[in-house]
Amino acid sequence: MSESNKNIVNEVNEAFSNNKVEDFLKHCADDIVWRMIGEKTTTGIKEIREWMSQMEGCEPPVFSVDETVAEGDSVICRGDMTMKDQEGVEGKYAYCDSYQFKNGKIARLDSYVIKIKEQSEDQKAAGV
Repeated sequence: MSESNKNIVNEVNEAFSNNKVEDFLKHCADDIVWRMIGEKTTTGIKEIREWMSQMEGCEPPVFSVDETVAEGDSVICRGDMTMKDQEGVEGKYAYCDSYQFKNGKIARLDSYVIKIKEQSEDQKAAGV
């Protein structure tokens, strides 16, 4: 089960990289709950589809997957990404996604996304 769920998360990450919303949603339970921690919670495929449709035409995020860990019905995926905000300004972020599966579908997704502050030259020199 863990390896199958891990493969689904890899497919989901590929879908996100290519702005293929339906390729993500086909792996979701009808009543999925997606929490963007500190931002919003979206419930159900229909609501997620509507929310993600607002991003049509936008450049997809570029991200790396540094680690994926699967145990039972849970998969944790973390890495870094670069994406543009609504004004088109590119930012760097660290992310961690926690997936919970039920009957082979994503039932819950908790996404932690943190903007990485650029270091000043003084901080770089000090090794901070």
